[in-house]
Amino acid sequence: MTELETHIKNYFGAADDELATIGSFFHLDSLEKDEFFLRKGRRSDRMGFLRSGIVREFVVVDEKEVTKWISTEGYFIVDLSGFLFQHPARWNLQALTHCELYIIELDDYRKLGSLVPRWTELEKLFLSRCFAVLEDRVISHLSMSAEERYHQLFAYNKEIFNQVPLQYLASMLGMTPETFSRIRKKMLEERS
Repeated sequence: MTELETHIKNYFGAADDELATIGSFFHLDSLEKDEFFLRKGRRSDRMGFLRSGIVREFVVVDEKEVTKWISTEGYFIVDLSGFLFQHPARWNLQALTHCELYIIELDDYRKLGSLVPRWTELEKLFLSRCFAVLEDRVISHLSMSAEERYHQLFAYNKEIFNQVPLQYLASMLGMTPETFSRIRKKMLEERS
């Protein structure tokens, strides 16, 4: 089983006999630091799966960049709504580091429905997982303090705190850079 097939199995729940078919539609590619996978307003005609590197999903609102998500190894990158419904992308997807990723083009993604008998079920599972992640983010933003959101992200993926500019993390967590810095300073003092 290839690395990609292992991730597909874990993410989609695909059976071994389906993995080769699904995996055959992905091709390995790369992005250089600061290169865009997708720009807002463009057609979202491919989905990527990060093998390595970091990608930021963001939009500019009133001349201010708002980060929706920071994707690291093992995450899909896509403007999902634009990809599925073929309207202009709402998000910019930009590499923060050199990235290696597996890419599937929209036309190939659509072919999977006729080649993989359980594709509708697998796609439903994929979309359900995406929705669950979104729900978790909404709940944390509505019910947790800025400090609790900071600690939750740190516990989940502390490596990105040394790899991603702090203003992007602050934006993703729904706080100002000043609040983020204050919380970080307090956390560092507590660990000293």
